[in-house]
Order: sequence, then C-alpha cells, then structure tokens
Amino acid sequence: MHALWRSVLPADSIETEVKLQPLTPRAAVLRMDPYHPPSGGRRNKLRLDFNENTIGAPPHVLDFIRRYLTASDLSMYPEYDHALEDLSEHFGVNPDELTLANGTDEAIQLLINTYVENDEEVLILRPSYAMYRFYAQLAGASVSHLDYRPGTLAFPLEELLERINPDTRAVLISNPNNPTGTGIGVSGIERILARATCAAVLVDEAYYEFSGVTVLPLINSYSNLFVSRTFSKIYGIAALRCGCLFSQAENMAHVRKAQSPYSVNSLAAMSARIAVQDARFVEDYVMEVLAAKELLYVGLERLKISYIPSQANFVLFQAGDRAIEIRDALRARGVLVRDRSYELAGCVRVTVGTRDQIQRFLDELEQLW
Repeated sequence: MHALWRSVLPADSIETEVKLQPLTPRAAVLRMDPYHPPSGGRRNKLRLDFNENTIGAPPHVLDFIRRYLTASDLSMYPEYDHALEDLSEHFGVNPDELTLANGTDEAIQLLINTYVENDEEVLILRPSYAMYRFYAQLAGASVSHLDYRPGTLAFPLEELLERINPDTRAVLISNPNNPTGTGIGVSGIERILARATCAAVLVDEAYYEFSGVTVLPLINSYSNLFVSRTFSKIYGIAALRCGCLFSQAENMAHVRKAQSPYSVNSLAAMSARIAVQDARFVEDYVMEVLAAKELLYVGLERLKISYIPSQANFVLFQAGDRAIEIRDALRARGVLVRDRSYELAGCVRVTVGTRDQIQRFLDELEQLW
C-alpha cells in the first residue's frame, strides 16, 4: 500500500521544497494573558497552596472505585443518568437544572461560550479566580475589572451595581472569593441579579461548605442566575476534575448544546455521586478546618502578622516585601503556600487544613519570621 501511494505522486513532488508561512493565532489568543499555575513537584509536601482537601479523597469513594470499577466500565463512553439523578437529589434541583462539567473551569467556559458574543462585556472582580479572565479573553470578550475594596478587600457591592449596564453580558462572582476569602450575602446577590437583567450572572460557590452561604435555591426565581459547585475542595477529588453548573432548565438546555457530549469522564461522574453520600465526612472535615482557621488566626496575631478574615478554607496574610522569600523558604522546608503578591502587594495565601497541619505551618513560619 505504501509503495502504491508513492507511485501515484508526481515525480517532482518529493523534490519540491514547500515554504510554509507561520500560522497566526486568533487575535483573542494573542491578546490574552498566559496562565501557568505552579503545579509541579507538590507530591509528598504539605500542600497548603491550592485550597484542596488536605487529608485526601474520602475513603468511601476509594472503596467504591476499587470494588466496582471494571475493565468493561473503562471501555465504554460515559453515561451520566445515574450521576445526574443522584446529584440532583443531593443538591435539591431537578435533573434538567444541572449539568456535569469538567471542573468549574469548564462550567465557566460553557457559560461564556453560550451567552457572550465576541467583544461583548464580561464583568469580573479583581483579584479573583484567574479562569474567569482566561475564558473571557479566549472567547474574545471585552473584559472589565472592578477591584475589591482596598484594605479590607470587602466585596464592592455598590460599585458593582453602578458598573453593570445594558451592554454587560456576563458577571462572574466567586462567593466567597479566591484569593481574598471575603464574600457577599444572599440579599446582595439578589440586588446584582435584579440589576443585571441583560447578563448571565455566575455565582461560583467552590467554597460554599465553609461559608454556608448559597443562592442555589434562587435559580427558579432568577432566569439570569447560574451557580457552580466543585468536587475539588471539600470532597477531595480534585484530580478527577468534576463540577456542576446549575440554572433554570431552559438555560441548561442551551448550555448542554455548547458542551462536548463526553467532557466528564466516567470515573469522575461515578466518584462525584458517591462522594456526596457521606455527609459525615463533609461535616467532620468542615469542623476541623474551621477549628484550624481559628488556630491560624491566633498564631498570626501572636507573630504580629496582619491577615484578612476568611469565609473559605484559606487565609490571605501580609508578608510585605518578603512574600516570595517566605514562600520559597517554606517550600524548602516541605510546606507549600501560594504567593499572591503579583496582584496584592506583599500577600501570601495559605490553605487551612487540619489543626496539626496548621500548627506545623505556624512553627515553620515562626522560625523564618
């Protein structure tokens, strides 16, 4: 076959040198900022840098995978019916009011791809989760930023209400916000929804279990409301990349049209539906994190280090001009934290895990401080 193929080519085609021109990416790709998370070399260290569950995946999820995952399961394309049924029951919505996503990242991308045209405005608070800007820029949207309030990093509600206009097509909010840890109450979000009548409003509730504030029950009251949840934080399965996007059924029908039919793998869907079945695991871990956060506050105050009180499972503290030095020195001691001084001068973010883990962090930090 190879010889036959070669034989039908023009004799001089092999000799001819073809001069190819460099490919030019879309203008949106050229304009956008690259995102390179420092995700290498984290194994076997105290991981207080990415706001993950710090004790590992729930044992009941691992047991289920070991007992029921078969070779046949891996050979099939994913089926989501059982996962959608179990998860919709857990979250108190109808199956047609949610879609599984490849982490919250895909949920953000789906919303923007479904509702935002090229050059239309996407309103994002700053600093916040980098993927909001990433996917908005990738889609060719016009990205507008609004800063959290200086000093306290409180949610700028009045300022945001003033910035929303009839040309705004999407408003992306993390509640509580990463990396500040600050949040907004339900009544404030309702004011935003009432103002942004021409926009899709995403409320990313990645840290809901730690804050206890949710607007998920409001999806039937506001046709412009979208809510996302993740299984990467409290549920401890970040490696599987699974999340949920919620909205009214009509909205979800449009979103699913814009989604690859198999973007969530079978193992992720299976693990998500099993993870939510152990409420005790979630409750115990949340209580431990909240206790550890109080320990962290006390320790930082003892060292005279200022911080922002947080509604999430992380705390932003002020290291001044030593932020990168502190991050690197802690890493050398096997403790990972996240430098955020590139967007908040002097700030370092530390994930709150167990009390033992936070005590180790404080002990190491004290030796460096």
